[in-house]
Amino acid sequence: MLTSNRRYDIDWIRVIAIGLLLIYHVAIAFQPWGVMIGFIANKNPWEALWIPMMMLNVWRIPLLFFVSGMGVYFALQQRDWKQLIGERARRILLPFLVGIFLIVPIHIYIWHDYYNLKFSYPNHPGHLWFLGNIFVYVLVLSPLFFFLKRNSEGRIVAGIKRILSHPLGLLAVIFAFIVEGLAVQPNPYELYALTWHGFFLGLLAFFFGYCFVLSGRSFWDNVLRWRWLFLSVATTLFTIRITQFPQYAPRYVYFLVTESQCWIFTVFAFGYKYLNQPSRLLRYLSEAAYPVYILHMVFLYLACVLIFPLEVSPPVQFILVLMFTIVGCFAAYELIRKVNPIRPLFGLKWERAAKDKKFVALQNSQGD
Repeated sequence: MLTSNRRYDIDWIRVIAIGLLLIYHVAIAFQPWGVMIGFIANKNPWEALWIPMMMLNVWRIPLLFFVSGMGVYFALQQRDWKQLIGERARRILLPFLVGIFLIVPIHIYIWHDYYNLKFSYPNHPGHLWFLGNIFVYVLVLSPLFFFLKRNSEGRIVAGIKRILSHPLGLLAVIFAFIVEGLAVQPNPYELYALTWHGFFLGLLAFFFGYCFVLSGRSFWDNVLRWRWLFLSVATTLFTIRITQFPQYAPRYVYFLVTESQCWIFTVFAFGYKYLNQPSRLLRYLSEAAYPVYILHMVFLYLACVLIFPLEVSPPVQFILVLMFTIVGCFAAYELIRKVNPIRPLFGLKWERAAKDKKFVALQNSQGD
């Protein structure tokens, strides 16, 4: 199943998760409550979208935290702690700060202008809160991660592998998230942005994401073996949630956490089975995902301003807003990727000059 050291399925899952985030944010613009959380809301909402949104909103953000923890595992295999912190500062902290000062104010200004409000500098990270959390997790957990790396043959690592290779070990993961939900008592559960619930849930997911990859094939074979059970449980709990418990209540945290983790285990299992293959499309989308995430709110708000006044049905407007946002993001990415000085501002590596690339390729060929 694992054809190389690079896990293409994890790359695909990251790309898919960013895509789902973009679609979800477009869908918020078609909910009557969207304006309450800073979105431009359509005067003609498409409330039927709320059903698939409910399915997504308990696991889409935790999934990104899991994948981010997995990425750190791969990153530190070739780095010491100074190199890891420096690399993550360039790839995460720098785009986070650039986004706060240059990107977030743009879409906040569009929102104020649309609703004829006086603009004031937002002084908050907006949708980029996720990056701030990730950088803090790297700082907090890197001592533990390097300890595990140095003691890869020790009893603690062996214990982690043994636990996560057993079905009951996955129940222990679910239990850890239940404890977080009971301790923090979030209301609603799916409110992650700039909350203690989002911080601690993300910390847990980041840690377990690292441990999942640390465990090697045993974990992935475990989730693969039980994938249909995870999918059945997640689907059943979601059906119960939308039919019996449409409004959140703290005592339902057991159901919400179990459903969330079963969706995530399902995604990992099917991704492991079907997506661990390289492709040119994956290489392109994997690099584009970060700039698209940073920029998508600007193009989403512009799309809302231009398309919401049109006399067409909400489903048609949804498609138009989604397409405008996607095209705008990728057009901007095409500009960013070709201008070396601005690449690092959006989380991309500085691209070598053509001569440097040829020199490295020549050295590699001579080494062979």
